[in-house]
Amino acid sequence: MTTEHSEPNQHPHIGTKLCAQCGEMKPLNEFLRRTGRRAGGQGRRGTCRDCRRGRQSVESLPAKGAVRHPQHAPKAEAAQPSAGQGSQAASPSDPATRKQRGRGHKRRPAAQPRLLAEPPKRGTHDPADASYLRTTASGFIRMRGKTDNGRRWYQEVELELAQILVREGAAVVVNRSTIRRLYSNKEFRKLILTRDNYTCRFCGQFGDTIDHELPRAKGGHTTPSNCICACYECNQRKANRDVDEFRSSLEDEFV
Repeated sequence: MTTEHSEPNQHPHIGTKLCAQCGEMKPLNEFLRRTGRRAGGQGRRGTCRDCRRGRQSVESLPAKGAVRHPQHAPKAEAAQPSAGQGSQAASPSDPATRKQRGRGHKRRPAAQPRLLAEPPKRGTHDPADASYLRTTASGFIRMRGKTDNGRRWYQEVELELAQILVREGAAVVVNRSTIRRLYSNKEFRKLILTRDNYTCRFCGQFGDTIDHELPRAKGGHTTPSNCICACYECNQRKANRDVDEFRSSLEDEFV
């Protein structure tokens, strides 16, 4: 049994390779070597150097009218169908189609926010309006003031008393549940005496004391509208009687 050995001249294509791009037989050194598992002595890529250079030069030059990215395309071109599509309608999912279709529809008016009644702002109420007061959760009105020494005090009073003090000019409304006394004891005494010009309301002589027209024992309060200037004698003689009752007793004495 004899074995035949082929000689290199019997295979003229050894050392050459068919280019996959141009279809010509070219030497192996015109092709790039392969890497990885397919690399070997005869492992070469399928495109020659000339075809590879020409393809790279063509790809590097953009075509006329070509757009690098779809988002930079003109709106008119994006809206027109391609030649292959003909008169076929554009896809509903196309953004340009949805935009054009939405132009013909009327937009619904935006819902207007509901206007809620705003609470009264602080400082907008009348300080002399007693009807503005409302009790706290405990059922009282907070009353605050200052002593003769300037120290602040605080107490809780009933709504009726707070309204009387505001109406008769002894306090002002701070907020819906708080009032403030306007005068300390010394300030109130000076106010009544200077208002009446240190003159007794009963006898007309010099007066330096304060008396209540409606006695405190009968429900009177120490307010500017319920206090008057009186001399010491008239103040003692009047005691717990009303002003009208005391004046009628004075008239009977003179008669």
